[in-house]
Amino acid sequence: YWEILEPKEGTFDFTLVDSLVASARLYNLKLVLLWFGAWKNSMSCYAPEWVKTNQARFPRAVNRAGKGLEILSAFSSNNLEADSRAFSALMKHLRETDREETVIMVQVENEIGMLTEAREYTEEANRLFTAEVPKELLSYLTKNRDLLVPELAGHWSGNGFRTKGNWETVFGKSLATDELFQSWYYAQYTNAIATAGSQQYKLPMFVNAALNHRHVEPGKYPSAGPLPHLMDIWQAAAPALDFLSPDFYNPDFKYYNDLYTRRSNPLFIPEIRLEPSDGAKALYAVGHYHAIGFSPFSIESAADPAEETITKAYALLSQLSPLVLKHQGTAAMQGVLLDSIHPVDSLVMGDYKLVVSHEYTLGWSPDSKKPDWPSTAALIIEESPGNFVIAGSGIVVTFSVKGRTDRTAGILRAHEGRFVNGRWQPGRWMNGDQDHQGRHIRFAVNDWGIQKAALYQYR
Repeated sequence: YWEILEPKEGTFDFTLVDSLVASARLYNLKLVLLWFGAWKNSMSCYAPEWVKTNQARFPRAVNRAGKGLEILSAFSSNNLEADSRAFSALMKHLRETDREETVIMVQVENEIGMLTEAREYTEEANRLFTAEVPKELLSYLTKNRDLLVPELAGHWSGNGFRTKGNWETVFGKSLATDELFQSWYYAQYTNAIATAGSQQYKLPMFVNAALNHRHVEPGKYPSAGPLPHLMDIWQAAAPALDFLSPDFYNPDFKYYNDLYTRRSNPLFIPEIRLEPSDGAKALYAVGHYHAIGFSPFSIESAADPAEETITKAYALLSQLSPLVLKHQGTAAMQGVLLDSIHPVDSLVMGDYKLVVSHEYTLGWSPDSKKPDWPSTAALIIEESPGNFVIAGSGIVVTFSVKGRTDRTAGILRAHEGRFVNGRWQPGRWMNGDQDHQGRHIRFAVNDWGIQKAALYQYR
């Protein structure tokens, strides 16, 4: 927190940071630190008192009526200089003290975004809005015209792909244009912060976004942050950032992950509501999107941590880490996420087609008669041709030979087990009632585990 790190201008207190690092080491954990600088959930609540109380020196954003907001202006060099100086001091301190490399990554600011308006209306913001669109942005758009995310491409093309003029000349007069403008300067500000920090200590850096809801106009959600429809703006203006991340407090998990994995952006979920579906979502995020992280918000507040689905998913992912890292970025690792609305999915892996169904589709459980089914998931890795590692809960997997009607896929052997230090330790053999006499691999709902299945083919 900026206000704790620099309670008096130029005087830094690293007590909180040092305690976090020391506590993590006690439990053999790594840390991703969050820099709550100018913005936290759009607002500037963690700015120091000496910043908040000197509006002449550290100006706030204002709305179109000229009223000041609880948001530091992104167009102020004083705001940027003070924020950068504090962040640089933090990164310098980490470089000098974190010899064990406990801190592995840093989030710069938190859920940046304008509220009540799509953009700022300070004098400097208004001047830049009527000035020429920056050449750097126009050059990026022209160079990447065929690769732009559809939302931005459609907005630009709707105004004739213009490459000269002010913001409304190039993009048209709309709230969407206001948001594009604000996002460019938010991203430039954040890029300067990240650059200053990296000069002291080069760690991966990223930003997160409070997701907008569909069909809501800019200004009524935290606008201009690192949102998926603004991905190109942020990538163009903030090359010092390694990726953009979504925070999940709405149900459109697959929809927004699909958007965030465009433009070669890796998926990292730094914040998601702590709820029973998290375990399944974590497996799916790693298996399907090859996510590099998944972090429920306020995980320490769980009433019974051992019974949380995320605890059980983490236990599986911990065992699978060597395999996940080996197959990350390849078609040999895939995932599914199922519920009562989407109870079946299919995958093609190597020579086989896998149909993965929610365990309740069998109708064996009394709970299958209920209208709402719990989220279930599988993470599946093909270690070698026809040899699968399947981790998950509440799923049924059947196999067929891809593109062949004259051959049948059979389960040669199946057994459950666990990985210990990367080595497979087999448990029960499952060739019998457990795999329904060779028909499928099954995990009951709330049964989290790993099974290996070796396939063969017959006519």
